[in-house]
Amino acid sequence: MERPDLAPYATLSKQSRGRRYSEAFRDARTAFSRDRDRIIHCAAFRRLEYKTQVFVNHEGDYYRTRLTHSLEVAQIARGIARRLLLNEDLVEALALAHDLGHTPFGHSGEEVLNRLMQGYGGFEHNRQSLRIVEHLEERYPGFKGLNLTWETREGIIKHSDSNSCIYPEVEEYSPCTPPTLEAQIIDPADEIAYNNHDIDDGLKAGYITLNELQVVPIWAETFSEVAQKYPGLDQARHVYQTISTLIGKLIADVVSSTSQRATMGNIRSLADVRSRKDRIVSFSDTIAEQNRLLKSFLKKRLYRHHKVERMRVKVERILSMIFESYLRTPSLLPEEWHRKFEIYGKERVVCDLVAGMTDRYALDEYKKLYEPYEPV
Repeated sequence: MERPDLAPYATLSKQSRGRRYSEAFRDARTAFSRDRDRIIHCAAFRRLEYKTQVFVNHEGDYYRTRLTHSLEVAQIARGIARRLLLNEDLVEALALAHDLGHTPFGHSGEEVLNRLMQGYGGFEHNRQSLRIVEHLEERYPGFKGLNLTWETREGIIKHSDSNSCIYPEVEEYSPCTPPTLEAQIIDPADEIAYNNHDIDDGLKAGYITLNELQVVPIWAETFSEVAQKYPGLDQARHVYQTISTLIGKLIADVVSSTSQRATMGNIRSLADVRSRKDRIVSFSDTIAEQNRLLKSFLKKRLYRHHKVERMRVKVERILSMIFESYLRTPSLLPEEWHRKFEIYGKERVVCDLVAGMTDRYALDEYKKLYEPYEPV
Protein backbone atom coordinates (compact mmCIF):
# COMPACT_ATOMS: atom_id res chain seq x y z
CA MET A 1 0.00 0.00 0.00
CA GLU A 2 1.22 3.49 -0.86
CA ARG A 3 0.84 6.36 1.57
CA PRO A 4 -2.75 7.63 1.58
CA ASP A 5 -1.69 11.26 2.05
CA LEU A 6 0.26 11.71 -1.20
CA ALA A 7 -0.31 14.95 -3.10
CA PRO A 8 -2.84 14.84 -5.98
CA TYR A 9 0.00 15.36 -8.46
CA ALA A 10 2.12 12.50 -7.05
CA THR A 11 2.77 9.43 -9.19
CA LEU A 12 0.92 6.31 -7.99
CA SER A 13 1.94 2.73 -8.69
CA LYS A 14 -1.64 1.78 -9.51
CA GLN A 15 -1.64 4.39 -12.29
CA SER A 16 1.64 3.21 -13.82
CA ARG A 17 1.79 2.49 -17.54
CA GLY A 18 3.25 -0.85 -16.51
CA ARG A 19 6.19 -2.96 -17.58
CA ARG A 20 7.26 -3.99 -21.06
CA TYR A 21 6.91 -7.70 -20.22
CA SER A 22 4.12 -9.30 -18.21
CA GLU A 23 5.25 -11.02 -15.01
CA ALA A 24 3.62 -13.01 -12.20
CA PHE A 25 4.90 -11.62 -8.87
CA ARG A 26 5.37 -13.55 -5.64
CA ASP A 27 4.52 -10.72 -3.24
CA ALA A 28 2.50 -7.52 -2.98
CA ARG A 29 5.19 -4.84 -3.16
CA THR A 30 4.20 -1.67 -4.97
CA ALA A 31 5.46 -1.36 -8.55
CA PHE A 32 7.99 1.37 -7.72
CA SER A 33 9.34 -0.35 -4.61
CA ARG A 34 9.92 -3.44 -6.77
CA ASP A 35 11.85 -1.25 -9.25
CA ARG A 36 14.01 0.09 -6.42
CA ASP A 37 14.79 -3.41 -5.17
CA ARG A 38 15.70 -4.65 -8.67
CA ILE A 39 18.09 -1.73 -9.10
CA ILE A 40 19.79 -2.39 -5.77
CA HIS A 41 20.37 -6.05 -6.65
CA CYS A 42 21.66 -5.53 -10.20
CA ALA A 43 25.33 -5.90 -11.16
CA ALA A 44 25.67 -2.35 -12.50
CA PHE A 45 24.68 -0.94 -9.10
CA ARG A 46 27.32 -3.00 -7.28
CA ARG A 47 30.00 -1.86 -9.71
CA LEU A 48 29.39 1.76 -8.65
CA GLU A 49 31.41 0.97 -5.50
CA TYR A 50 34.61 1.13 -7.55
CA LYS A 51 33.74 3.91 -9.97
CA THR A 52 35.13 7.42 -9.58
CA GLN A 53 33.18 10.40 -8.33
CA VAL A 54 36.11 12.88 -8.38
CA PHE A 55 38.99 10.90 -6.86
CA VAL A 56 40.05 7.59 -8.40
CA ASN A 57 39.58 4.57 -6.15
CA HIS A 58 43.28 4.00 -5.43
CA GLU A 59 43.76 7.58 -4.20
CA GLY A 60 42.17 6.84 -0.83
CA ASP A 61 39.41 4.99 0.98
CA TYR A 62 37.74 8.13 2.36
CA TYR A 63 36.57 9.74 -0.87
CA ARG A 64 33.15 9.36 -2.41
CA THR A 65 32.52 6.77 -5.09
CA ARG A 66 29.57 6.57 -7.47
CA LEU A 67 27.93 4.18 -5.01
CA THR A 68 28.22 6.37 -1.93
CA HIS A 69 27.20 9.36 -4.03
CA SER A 70 24.07 7.51 -5.23
CA LEU A 71 23.15 6.68 -1.64
CA GLU A 72 23.57 10.32 -0.64
CA VAL A 73 21.41 11.48 -3.56
CA ALA A 74 18.74 8.96 -2.54
CA GLN A 75 18.75 10.27 1.04
CA ILE A 76 18.41 13.89 -0.08
CA ALA A 77 15.80 13.09 -2.73
CA ARG A 78 13.67 11.12 -0.26
CA GLY A 79 13.75 14.06 2.14
CA ILE A 80 12.50 16.42 -0.57
CA ALA A 81 9.82 13.95 -1.72
CA ARG A 82 8.56 13.40 1.82
CA ARG A 83 8.05 17.12 2.39
CA LEU A 84 6.32 17.54 -0.96
CA LEU A 85 4.12 14.46 -0.36
CA LEU A 86 5.44 12.73 -3.47
CA ASN A 87 6.09 9.01 -4.04
CA GLU A 88 9.27 8.18 -2.14
CA ASP A 89 9.59 4.69 -3.65
CA LEU A 90 9.77 6.08 -7.19
CA VAL A 91 12.15 8.84 -6.10
CA GLU A 92 14.45 6.35 -4.38
CA ALA A 93 14.47 4.04 -7.41
CA LEU A 94 15.43 6.93 -9.68
CA ALA A 95 18.10 8.26 -7.32
CA LEU A 96 19.76 4.86 -7.00
CA ALA A 97 19.64 4.34 -10.79
CA HIS A 98 20.70 7.80 -11.94
CA ASP A 99 24.42 6.94 -12.28
CA LEU A 100 24.21 3.29 -13.40
CA GLY A 101 25.53 4.21 -16.84
CA HIS A 102 28.58 6.12 -15.69
CA THR A 103 31.95 5.02 -16.99
CA PRO A 104 35.08 4.33 -14.96
CA PHE A 105 36.98 7.50 -14.00
CA GLY A 106 33.92 9.77 -13.83
CA HIS A 107 33.13 12.43 -16.42
CA SER A 108 36.59 12.11 -17.93
CA GLY A 109 35.75 8.55 -18.92
CA GLU A 110 32.43 9.67 -20.38
CA GLU A 111 34.16 12.29 -22.53
CA VAL A 112 36.64 9.70 -23.83
CA LEU A 113 33.94 7.19 -24.77
CA ASN A 114 31.79 9.85 -26.41
CA ARG A 115 34.75 10.84 -28.58
CA LEU A 116 35.56 7.25 -29.46
CA MET A 117 31.92 6.54 -30.36
CA GLN A 118 31.48 9.45 -32.75
CA GLY A 119 29.94 8.00 -35.89
CA TYR A 120 28.42 5.14 -33.90
CA GLY A 121 25.80 6.98 -31.85
CA GLY A 122 28.08 8.66 -29.30
CA PHE A 123 27.95 8.02 -25.58
CA GLU A 124 26.02 9.73 -22.79
CA HIS A 125 25.62 8.26 -19.32
CA ASN A 126 21.84 8.73 -18.97
CA ARG A 127 21.29 6.89 -22.24
CA GLN A 128 23.66 4.19 -21.00
CA SER A 129 21.73 3.90 -17.72
CA LEU A 130 18.56 3.27 -19.73
CA ARG A 131 20.42 0.78 -21.91
CA ILE A 132 21.56 -1.12 -18.82
CA VAL A 133 18.08 -1.51 -17.34
CA GLU A 134 16.48 -2.31 -20.71
CA HIS A 135 19.08 -4.56 -22.37
CA LEU A 136 22.37 -5.26 -20.61
CA GLU A 137 21.33 -6.70 -17.24
CA GLU A 138 20.55 -10.40 -17.64
CA ARG A 139 18.89 -11.70 -14.48
CA TYR A 140 15.35 -12.81 -15.30
CA PRO A 141 13.87 -15.60 -17.46
CA GLY A 142 12.12 -14.51 -20.63
CA PHE A 143 13.54 -11.03 -21.15
CA LYS A 144 16.65 -8.86 -21.05
CA GLY A 145 17.04 -5.98 -18.66
CA LEU A 146 15.26 -5.38 -15.37
CA ASN A 147 11.74 -4.88 -16.81
CA LEU A 148 11.20 -1.72 -14.79
CA THR A 149 8.01 0.33 -14.96
CA TRP A 150 7.62 2.90 -17.70
CA GLU A 151 7.77 5.75 -15.17
CA THR A 152 11.11 4.62 -13.75
CA ARG A 153 12.59 4.20 -17.21
CA GLU A 154 11.27 7.61 -18.22
CA GLY A 155 12.81 9.19 -15.14
CA ILE A 156 16.19 7.60 -15.88
CA ILE A 157 16.42 9.04 -19.40
CA LYS A 158 15.02 12.41 -18.28
CA HIS A 159 17.39 12.80 -15.34
CA SER A 160 18.47 16.20 -16.66
CA ASP A 161 17.40 18.65 -19.35
CA SER A 162 20.51 17.85 -21.39
CA ASN A 163 19.07 14.73 -23.04
CA SER A 164 18.37 15.32 -26.71
CA CYS A 165 15.02 14.52 -28.32
CA ILE A 166 16.76 13.06 -31.38
CA TYR A 167 17.94 9.70 -30.05
CA PRO A 168 15.71 6.83 -31.23
CA GLU A 169 15.83 5.02 -27.88
CA VAL A 170 14.21 8.07 -26.24
CA GLU A 171 11.16 8.30 -28.51
CA GLU A 172 9.08 5.94 -26.35
CA TYR A 173 9.31 8.35 -23.41
CA SER A 174 7.83 11.56 -24.91
CA PRO A 175 11.25 13.22 -24.72
CA CYS A 176 10.05 16.80 -25.01
CA THR A 177 7.44 16.41 -22.24
CA PRO A 178 8.38 17.07 -18.59
CA PRO A 179 8.65 13.92 -16.46
CA THR A 180 6.92 13.27 -13.15
CA LEU A 181 7.75 15.51 -10.19
CA GLU A 182 9.48 12.51 -8.63
CA ALA A 183 11.86 12.41 -11.59
CA GLN A 184 12.37 16.17 -11.49
CA ILE A 185 13.63 15.91 -7.89
CA ILE A 186 16.72 13.92 -8.90
CA ASP A 187 18.57 16.73 -10.69
CA PRO A 188 18.61 19.22 -7.75
CA ALA A 189 19.20 16.38 -5.27
CA ASP A 190 22.20 15.31 -7.37
CA GLU A 191 23.59 18.86 -7.33
CA ILE A 192 23.09 19.24 -3.58
CA ALA A 193 24.92 15.96 -2.96
CA TYR A 194 27.92 16.38 -5.23
CA ASN A 195 28.51 20.09 -4.55
CA ASN A 196 28.63 19.68 -0.80
CA HIS A 197 30.42 16.37 -0.67
CA ASP A 198 32.97 17.41 -3.27
CA ILE A 199 33.78 20.26 -0.87
CA ASP A 200 34.32 17.69 1.88
CA ASP A 201 36.52 15.48 -0.32
CA GLY A 202 38.39 18.46 -1.78
CA LEU A 203 39.22 19.82 1.66
CA LYS A 204 40.28 16.38 2.91
CA ALA A 205 42.57 15.96 -0.13
CA GLY A 206 44.05 19.45 0.32
CA TYR A 207 43.05 20.51 -3.21
CA ILE A 208 40.97 23.40 -1.85
CA THR A 209 41.25 25.33 1.42
CA LEU A 210 38.83 26.99 3.82
CA ASN A 211 40.34 30.39 3.00
CA GLU A 212 39.64 29.86 -0.71
CA LEU A 213 36.06 28.84 0.03
CA GLN A 214 35.36 32.18 1.72
CA VAL A 215 34.90 33.77 -1.72
CA VAL A 216 31.78 31.61 -2.22
CA PRO A 217 28.90 33.62 -0.64
CA ILE A 218 26.63 30.71 0.31
CA TRP A 219 29.51 28.83 1.95
CA ALA A 220 30.87 31.90 3.78
CA GLU A 221 27.41 32.78 5.09
CA THR A 222 26.69 29.25 6.31
CA PHE A 223 30.18 28.87 7.82
CA SER A 224 29.55 32.08 9.81
CA GLU A 225 26.13 30.84 10.98
CA VAL A 226 27.72 27.67 12.36
CA ALA A 227 30.44 29.70 14.11
CA GLN A 228 27.79 31.80 15.86
CA LYS A 229 25.75 28.76 16.85
CA TYR A 230 28.72 26.70 18.07
CA PRO A 231 31.48 29.08 19.23
CA GLY A 232 34.82 27.40 19.82
CA LEU A 233 33.99 24.34 17.70
CA ASP A 234 37.07 22.55 16.34
CA GLN A 235 37.73 22.98 12.62
CA ALA A 236 36.82 19.46 11.47
CA ARG A 237 33.41 19.55 13.19
CA HIS A 238 32.89 23.11 12.00
CA VAL A 239 33.31 21.96 8.41
CA TYR A 240 30.98 18.96 8.85
CA GLN A 241 28.31 21.13 10.47
CA THR A 242 28.63 23.73 7.72
CA ILE A 243 28.10 21.07 5.05
CA SER A 244 25.16 19.59 6.96
CA THR A 245 23.57 23.01 7.46
CA LEU A 246 24.08 23.93 3.83
CA ILE A 247 22.47 20.69 2.64
CA GLY A 248 19.47 21.40 4.87
CA LYS A 249 19.25 24.97 3.58
CA LEU A 250 19.28 23.83 -0.06
CA ILE A 251 16.69 21.11 0.55
CA ALA A 252 14.39 23.61 2.27
CA ASP A 253 14.77 26.00 -0.65
CA VAL A 254 13.85 23.33 -3.23
CA VAL A 255 10.77 22.37 -1.21
CA SER A 256 9.65 25.98 -0.73
CA SER A 257 10.31 27.02 -4.34
CA THR A 258 8.61 23.93 -5.77
CA SER A 259 5.55 24.34 -3.55
CA GLN A 260 5.19 27.96 -4.66
CA ARG A 261 5.57 27.06 -8.35
CA ALA A 262 3.00 24.28 -8.03
CA THR A 263 0.53 26.63 -6.36
CA MET A 264 1.09 29.50 -8.79
CA GLY A 265 0.87 27.09 -11.75
CA ASN A 266 -2.38 25.60 -10.42
CA ILE A 267 -0.86 22.11 -10.50
CA ARG A 268 -3.53 19.67 -9.33
CA SER A 269 -2.68 16.45 -11.12
CA LEU A 270 0.09 14.56 -12.90
CA ALA A 271 -1.52 15.64 -16.18
CA ASP A 272 -0.96 19.27 -15.14
CA VAL A 273 2.71 18.50 -14.50
CA ARG A 274 3.14 16.99 -17.96
CA SER A 275 1.25 19.79 -19.73
CA ARG A 276 3.85 22.39 -18.78
CA LYS A 277 6.82 23.32 -20.95
CA ASP A 278 9.18 23.79 -17.99
CA ARG A 279 10.07 21.88 -14.86
CA ILE A 280 8.42 22.66 -11.54
CA VAL A 281 11.01 21.27 -9.11
CA SER A 282 13.81 23.80 -8.80
CA PHE A 283 15.78 26.13 -6.55
CA SER A 284 14.58 29.68 -6.03
CA ASP A 285 16.26 32.25 -8.29
CA THR A 286 18.38 33.56 -5.41
CA ILE A 287 19.66 30.16 -4.30
CA ALA A 288 20.10 29.02 -7.91
CA GLU A 289 22.52 31.92 -8.47
CA GLN A 290 24.41 31.22 -5.24
CA ASN A 291 24.59 27.54 -6.17
CA ARG A 292 25.92 28.50 -9.60
CA LEU A 293 28.75 30.44 -7.95
CA LEU A 294 29.59 27.40 -5.79
CA LYS A 295 29.66 25.14 -8.87
CA SER A 296 31.87 27.65 -10.69
CA PHE A 297 34.32 27.66 -7.78
CA LEU A 298 34.49 23.86 -7.67
CA LYS A 299 34.98 23.63 -11.41
CA LYS A 300 37.90 26.05 -11.34
CA ARG A 301 39.58 25.07 -8.07
CA LEU A 302 38.81 21.34 -7.73
CA TYR A 303 37.78 19.71 -11.01
CA ARG A 304 40.58 21.51 -12.88
CA HIS A 305 43.18 21.13 -10.15
CA HIS A 306 46.48 20.11 -11.70
CA LYS A 307 46.43 16.71 -9.98
CA VAL A 308 42.92 16.00 -11.24
CA GLU A 309 44.05 17.08 -14.71
CA ARG A 310 47.02 14.71 -14.56
CA MET A 311 44.65 11.83 -13.84
CA ARG A 312 42.41 12.96 -16.70
CA VAL A 313 45.35 12.63 -19.11
CA LYS A 314 46.05 9.12 -17.81
CA VAL A 315 42.37 8.21 -18.21
CA GLU A 316 42.39 9.39 -21.82
CA ARG A 317 45.28 7.05 -22.61
CA ILE A 318 44.04 4.06 -20.59
CA LEU A 319 40.48 3.95 -21.96
CA SER A 320 41.44 4.88 -25.52
CA MET A 321 44.02 2.13 -25.74
CA ILE A 322 41.73 -0.52 -24.21
CA PHE A 323 38.86 0.48 -26.52
CA GLU A 324 41.00 0.54 -29.66
CA SER A 325 42.67 -2.77 -28.81
CA TYR A 326 39.31 -4.50 -28.35
CA LEU A 327 38.03 -3.01 -31.60
CA ARG A 328 41.14 -3.92 -33.56
CA THR A 329 41.47 -7.41 -32.05
CA PRO A 330 38.02 -8.71 -31.02
CA SER A 331 39.56 -12.08 -30.11
CA LEU A 332 40.73 -10.38 -26.89
CA LEU A 333 37.12 -10.51 -25.72
CA PRO A 334 35.37 -13.52 -24.16
CA GLU A 335 33.15 -15.53 -26.54
CA GLU A 336 29.88 -14.32 -24.99
CA TRP A 337 30.63 -10.77 -26.12
CA HIS A 338 31.19 -11.92 -29.71
CA ARG A 339 27.60 -13.16 -29.90
CA LYS A 340 26.39 -9.63 -29.20
CA PHE A 341 28.19 -8.10 -32.20
CA GLU A 342 25.39 -9.03 -34.62
CA ILE A 343 22.74 -7.59 -32.31
CA TYR A 344 24.29 -4.27 -31.31
CA GLY A 345 27.33 -3.81 -33.56
CA LYS A 346 30.96 -4.31 -32.60
CA GLU A 347 31.58 -0.68 -31.60
CA ARG A 348 28.56 -0.53 -29.27
CA VAL A 349 29.43 -3.85 -27.65
CA VAL A 350 33.00 -2.70 -26.99
CA CYS A 351 31.61 0.56 -25.61
CA ASP A 352 29.27 -1.35 -23.28
CA LEU A 353 32.17 -3.45 -22.03
CA VAL A 354 34.47 -0.49 -21.36
CA ALA A 355 31.70 1.65 -19.83
CA GLY A 356 30.85 -1.15 -17.42
CA MET A 357 34.38 -1.43 -16.08
CA THR A 358 35.26 -0.21 -12.62
CA ASP A 359 38.32 2.00 -12.17
CA ARG A 360 40.24 -0.93 -10.72
CA TYR A 361 39.27 -3.33 -13.50
CA ALA A 362 40.23 -0.81 -16.21
CA LEU A 363 43.63 -0.22 -14.60
CA ASP A 364 44.24 -3.97 -14.30
CA GLU A 365 43.14 -4.58 -17.89
CA TYR A 366 45.46 -1.87 -19.15
CA LYS A 367 48.37 -3.55 -17.36
CA LYS A 368 47.45 -6.98 -18.76
CA LEU A 369 47.30 -5.61 -22.31
CA TYR A 370 50.38 -3.41 -22.34
CA GLU A 371 52.83 -4.40 -19.60
CA PRO A 372 54.83 -7.42 -20.86
CA TYR A 373 55.53 -8.96 -17.47
CA GLU A 374 51.95 -8.62 -16.18
CA PRO A 375 50.08 -11.97 -16.13
CA VAL A 376 47.23 -12.04 -18.67
